[in-house]
This record gives sequence, C-alpha cells and structure tokens, in this order.
Amino acid sequence: MSIYIRCPYCKTDQKTKNKICRKCNKPLPPKNKTYIVKVRYHKNIVTKKVSNSLELAKEIEAKIKQELISGEYYDRKKQAKENVKYETYIKEKYLPYAKNNKKSYSREETNLRLWILPIIGKKPLKNISPFDIEKIKKTMTEAGKSPRTIQYTLAIVRHTFYKAVDWGVYTGVNPVTRVKAPKVNNKRIRHLTPEEAQALLNEIKKHNYQLYEISLLSLHTGMRLGEIFNLKHGDIDFANGILHIRDTKSGEDRVAYLTEEISDMLSSKDGEPNEYVFKTVDGRKMRYLPKSFNIAVNTLGLNKGVTDDKDKVVFHTLRHTFASWLAINGTPIYTIKELMGHKTLAMTERYSHLAPDTKREAVRGLETMLSKKVVKVEFGKE
Repeated sequence: MSIYIRCPYCKTDQKTKNKICRKCNKPLPPKNKTYIVKVRYHKNIVTKKVSNSLELAKEIEAKIKQELISGEYYDRKKQAKENVKYETYIKEKYLPYAKNNKKSYSREETNLRLWILPIIGKKPLKNISPFDIEKIKKTMTEAGKSPRTIQYTLAIVRHTFYKAVDWGVYTGVNPVTRVKAPKVNNKRIRHLTPEEAQALLNEIKKHNYQLYEISLLSLHTGMRLGEIFNLKHGDIDFANGILHIRDTKSGEDRVAYLTEEISDMLSSKDGEPNEYVFKTVDGRKMRYLPKSFNIAVNTLGLNKGVTDDKDKVVFHTLRHTFASWLAINGTPIYTIKELMGHKTLAMTERYSHLAPDTKREAVRGLETMLSKKVVKVEFGKE
C-alpha cells in the first residue's frame, strides 16, 4: 500500500516526503496537493485520486484494503456498473465508440435522441425490460413512423446492449431479443418506362447538370447514390470498360460496365486518381441528393395520386429501373444479381416476373419434341 503526491508539471507520482520532483526537479506545491492512493491485493491494483488531504487519503487507503480482503469492493463495483443509467452509458461509452467506428453514427445519434432515450434513458440498464422496448415501438407507430424505421431503431437498442455486455457494463439478457420486430415490406415495384426515364433526365438537366450525370450513371449501371458519391477517378478503367465500385452496402466491392454514353460522359471529366468524380461546389465529397431531383419528379407529375411509398419515384427508382430493364430483356436472374451487388438471389427475385416467359417456352419445346415422337406415348393399352 502506498500514497504518493502527483507532480503538477510532469504528472509523475512522488513520495509524500519529497519536496522536489525527482523527475523534472520542480518544487512540489505546499498546498492544493493531489494525492494518489495505490492499494495492491492479489496482483490487483486499485488507484484512487484524493485532493489536498493526506488524512483522507490514508482513510481511503485503509477502507479499500478492508473491502478488498472482504470481497465487498468488487461486489460494490459490479453493482455500481449495473446501476448505471442507460442514458449515461450511451453518452459516455456508446456514442464515443460509434462516432469513431460506425458510418451510421449520425443516424444512430438521431434515433437515440428522438425515440430511445426519452423512453428508457433514465432507467438503469438492468431494469430495462421487453415491455420498455414495446413502448418504443408503440410511440414510433403512433407517430406514423414506418415499420422499417422502427425495425432500424430496435436494431440500435439491441446493438447497444450487446456492446454493454462486451464492455462488462451489463450481464443480463438483451431485452430486444424478446420483442418481435415489425414486418417490413419495402420492396419497390415501380420502374420507369424508357419514355418516363428520358423525360425525367431532360427535366433534371434543366435544373442541375451534375445531377443529370449522376442520374444517368445510376440508370446505366444500377449504382446506388452513395456508391456514386464514393466514385473516384482512379476507379474508372476505360481500357476494360468498367467501374470499380467500392464501399458498397453489402460490404463487397463489385464492378459496373460502361455503356458508350457513360464512357463518353466520364471521359470528359478530369481529376486525380484519388479525387471524387462528383463534388460539391467547394470541391468536397457529396453527401446529399440535390433538391432538383424531387423538383423534376413533381414537375412531371410522376408521383401524382401515388399514396404507397413503394410506388413513388425516388432516386433509388433509377437503380430499380436498371434491373427491371435487364429482366425485361431476358438477362439471366443470376447475372442481374451480380450486376446489382445483391448478397442473395432472393433479393433479385423480385425482378423475375418481368423476365420473358421462358418456362412456357420450355414446355412448348418439350411438346414439339413429343410431337415428333422422339418419345412415343400411347394410351389405352395394357
């Protein structure tokens, strides 16, 4: 067991009898001292900081030693951890972690602030129950939030509890695992006709030429908006006619193939390999879709009378249109999957109904074969 004085200059710990720091040779303060209490017990070291009272430091030293021997110290420490309020845990641990490690930090912070903390923020982690999570669902439903938004919000809560377990802040069952997430059906079924697509591109070009180029690129390659924003000049391979798409939603890089129109458009742009192809007016990476897109959609009345969000024309409709046109032209579903960068074939099967009726043609082929008596079929004979 030891008590030290912390040097205010070099922050090293000195013996209490020292008047001068043995490291920086500066005089230790006669008043307003900071004492450091260190108690060793079974290879464990407990450290406490005490301000300006050697007597108090000695009392704390004796108390820590007694609690370590009886086991009370670690019991109390564990209880204090489990009594931490959810709000405190989020602000002191989870959000700093998310800010440094997660691309979704801004969206998570917004959902935590608006929907999660107002309901469970003041409760200790150990007291949060599935019923509390149901309250979050109910509140968001009554506010008109979509099932997908509610599902995403519950996923945030679930992840915060898993991290709390990893960090030793929580030892119970994750309450979100006992709550049924709302069913989500956000599969878009709307795609543009060639005439609608051309009209939309023409209207966008009137307002924002760079947005016109971005929209044209999505329509010809199926790239997501974020993937286009991430595109750099070094990702363009004119020799092989491909674009290298990085930082995708699935986490796996893929390639897109240049049409002649896209190749001409991109070859007209200059930039260093590490520069973004599409930038803001001050040369930074784009992060938001310009308002000109919705202005063009509204001008053409593409969403007039449409009430279901899945049927509305949004920027993602261009990617959906790319896949739909491929299916209409008889592209194999697996090829569409690869071009779209889908993780599973099930994600691509929504386009299968647009494909030519190959199953009917297959049966007709069999019928032709049978009619030529390649396989002889007779009825009524035993």
